[in-house]
Amino acid sequence: MRNKIPCSAERLGLLDPQMIQAISQGSAFQIAQKYVTENRVRIGEADDAQITSTLIGNSGLYEQTIRLKDGHLLSTCSCALPEEPLCRHCIAVLLEYYQRGQPRPSRKPRAPKESKSPPLAALVPNGKISAAPWSAADVKLSDAMQFMEWLQPATKAIQTHQPLPAPPTLKPSEVSTWIETIRGLADSRRESDQGSTRLTAEIRDREAHVRRLSEELRTSMDEMKATQTTAQALQLDLAAYQGAMAKVAEFATEMIKQENQMRAVAGELLQEGSPFDKFANSVKDIAQALQAAVTPTP
Repeated sequence: MRNKIPCSAERLGLLDPQMIQAISQGSAFQIAQKYVTENRVRIGEADDAQITSTLIGNSGLYEQTIRLKDGHLLSTCSCALPEEPLCRHCIAVLLEYYQRGQPRPSRKPRAPKESKSPPLAALVPNGKISAAPWSAADVKLSDAMQFMEWLQPATKAIQTHQPLPAPPTLKPSEVSTWIETIRGLADSRRESDQGSTRLTAEIRDREAHVRRLSEELRTSMDEMKATQTTAQALQLDLAAYQGAMAKVAEFATEMIKQENQMRAVAGELLQEGSPFDKFANSVKDIAQALQAAVTPTP
């Protein structure tokens, strides 16, 4: 990540914490202060015009270059954080550089070989960072050279998510603490990557399950639509049957009326004393008279 910020300071050492905080995001500045407190910043070469450094972050080792040129503060970091205009790592480097330039309280005399730089931070089992007990007097040039030779392939392995190469065999010293710190960070990152892989697999399984449920739901909806169409056709047929049955009922009612009328007419015809009965009796009398007339007398 690269940034270019207008700056009126003539030297990098004049950038105090208040000025740095004024151009930093609140959360990034707080994390940077924590990095400085935990001794994660390692300044390599530095002067009032340029600082080169490394920082042990939560996900690996990052490199920074900060320059003051032509009234602008130019910062470069190997991280990919979107923090503007300075990432937390560059903020921590500026705070560490300013802190080193301030007068320190008097201390007891130390051995001439002891370095003024703070000890490298070491990773402890509970995940917190604490200062390693080794002093710079324990660092040998041969150990440092072996560490630098191992650091380059180790950095590439971390960047490509590959296992770290076997570290050099060293006696307990600050260099061995550096190696253990990097290995601890790499293990933490690997566990995080594995968790991310598992989470991605679970999300992929959930998505497949959701797709299956969606297909089943779509099939059920198609079947429901077909059922609704069949039900509508049955409703039309039922309405037609109901109309036919209504006509049959009307015809049956009419037949019952005709039957009642026929029964009434028949009853009137057969009733004694009715005109039809009188007519029948007259016909009978005439028939008997004719029969008597044609019968010879003895």
